[in-house]
Amino acid sequence: MPGFLSNLLQSIQGRRRDMPFLCHRLLSERGEASQTAIAQEIITAYNSMKPDQRPAFFEILSREFSPDEAAVRLAAAEYERAPSPSSLEALSDAVEAPRQELFRRINTAPGGTETLVTLREHLLSVQSNGTNFDALDSDLKHLFRSWFNRGFLRLERISWQTSALVLEKLIRYESVHEINGWPDLRRRLEADRRCFAFFHPALASEPIIFVEVALSKGLTGDLAPLLDVDAPVLAPEKADTAIFYSINNCLQGLRNVPFGNFLIKQVVAELAAEFPNIRVYSTLSPLPLFSQALRDNQNELGFTPARLSRLLAEYSCDLTSAAGRNDPVEALFKLLENPLAHRDVLAEPLERLALAYLTRVKRGAKLYDPVATFHLSNGARLECINVFGNLRPYGMEASFGVTANYRYLPDELEENHERFVRGGQIRVPSSLFREHKTVAAAWDTAPGKSAREKR
Repeated sequence: MPGFLSNLLQSIQGRRRDMPFLCHRLLSERGEASQTAIAQEIITAYNSMKPDQRPAFFEILSREFSPDEAAVRLAAAEYERAPSPSSLEALSDAVEAPRQELFRRINTAPGGTETLVTLREHLLSVQSNGTNFDALDSDLKHLFRSWFNRGFLRLERISWQTSALVLEKLIRYESVHEINGWPDLRRRLEADRRCFAFFHPALASEPIIFVEVALSKGLTGDLAPLLDVDAPVLAPEKADTAIFYSINNCLQGLRNVPFGNFLIKQVVAELAAEFPNIRVYSTLSPLPLFSQALRDNQNELGFTPARLSRLLAEYSCDLTSAAGRNDPVEALFKLLENPLAHRDVLAEPLERLALAYLTRVKRGAKLYDPVATFHLSNGARLECINVFGNLRPYGMEASFGVTANYRYLPDELEENHERFVRGGQIRVPSSLFREHKTVAAAWDTAPGKSAREKR
């Protein structure tokens, strides 16, 4: 066997960077050892590629390793003529792209999983520039959903005793609320804080996704005390609320591979077992696209000028007076140029607009806000909207400082999930019910009919 492998490697030595040759050779090999050796060559060759060389390789994968259309048509005709388990299996084999088996074989070599995840990250970057590799991306995503399913993931609590390698990665991957060095990280790992992450056996020291939790006395919509490095540490036994204030997917190559719903539910179970005194499980979440959606008046499913006028009608006098403008919509945007200087005037209009944004604004068939979609589809309810809850520069830029709480009530999760996924219904508490109806009336009022007439 060693002699065979030596001869095999020598035979491809001169074509080491000929990726089409290596990939076809990997698919044709039957021996496990030879497959692993060639897979390692492919990994080495890919990792040495420069960014401008990758699109050509993606094109090869898309063109030369796609399903055989003639074989698919033939298998489909045979299944239609005589449906049976064997003809269905033949059709399934025909429609699967050969690159899926190629990826499976690459995955058998050391570093294979990491390389394929990185490859998809590069692919998504290329696609963001307008190049279409949808079929290739779909195949990778299909495989990752199997390889990274919940059964393979390991939940670990991250503490100050966790390896420095992992802690450094937490600092690097935190994308919601930047961790400003080691003192900041240490405060986020104190006795009244918890951090949990999912790990995968093939990426042993690489967190896949992690969540940061604050244990508190009561629910808050203000981010500042949760991120204050000098805030006093609360004795955990005095806490009655767990606030999930940051959830981070770490690897771009695993985008749209679902982990977060499993993570939150398991962390709730872990916290409930450790702290029976905790009764409330909630988030403190950003509205990352609120500012963008408010200015996007070309979206027919969003804040059109007519909808904005109806939503702001109740606040028209205060807005126009404060801004020196005749039109309340123009006045709103004028005041939003410096929102902190007009907090009293903007507080109620912003709360109403944020509620409309989270419950009504859509892009296509989905809610405009990805964070709302994530929590509502997991069965949470929209608990509270907090005006000026995040005064950090990124919070002001993205949402004029608005934050939201989503609450996870175990007895409601399944029903809330079904209502949202099947009919788009969003559960809100009694404190938001009247305002929710006001927003719905203003949003849906037909031209020439006021919100008051609608009610």
